Amino acid sequence: MPPLTFFHTPRTRSTGALILLEEMGVPYTLELIDQKHGQQLAPAFRAINPMGKVPALKDGEVVVTEQVAIFLHLADRHPELNLAPPPGDPLRGRYLRWMVFYAASYEPALVDRALQREPGRRGMSPYGEYDTVIDAVAGMLEPGPWVLGERFSAADLLWGIALDWTMTFGIAPERPVFRSLVDRVNARPAVQRARAKDAALLAGMPE
Repeated sequence: MPPLTFFHTPRTRSTGALILLEEMGVPYTLELIDQKHGQQLAPAFRAINPMGKVPALKDGEVVVTEQVAIFLHLADRHPELNLAPPPGDPLRGRYLRWMVFYAASYEPALVDRALQREPGRRGMSPYGEYDTVIDAVAGMLEPGPWVLGERFSAADLLWGIALDWTMTFGIAPERPVFRSLVDRVNARPAVQRARAKDAALLAGMPE
């Protein structure tokens, strides 16, 4: 397989993708993007992602941006790890639905809530109502213990990390079903390795 290069800033949305890479145990090269000093807006990185955002991934000559796209790409790249139901699997639709729901509805709703913005007219809003989004996520997790029931997948890492940071900042409510997933995900060695890497990277970055 071609080499993987991962463009990352510690303690940002790209930490979730770093955790997935650690969970997978595949080789990759980490390219640190120092957002504090504007490196994400430099021409070299904008040639990778014109939006100036992390995470970004180079898989050989193929560039993948957007957190959910990177999750989908990596999990499908290594089917032997069983982190995504393959096409034809009855769970594939549920998996895709809730992966995309994160970017399409959850984040927009939570960002609007954090910024105290109204979602706009229903026909223009990507999510409708904040409370409906929160209830939908709770319903997704109710059967448990994972997003796909008894089957662990990349979706659990995406949602476990997302719920952790949004509850930490008070923009998602503390619900037992959310906390249960967060605790299970945080107990995984890959999460602990990735967070240790983030801490070491931050310690080595210039002020």
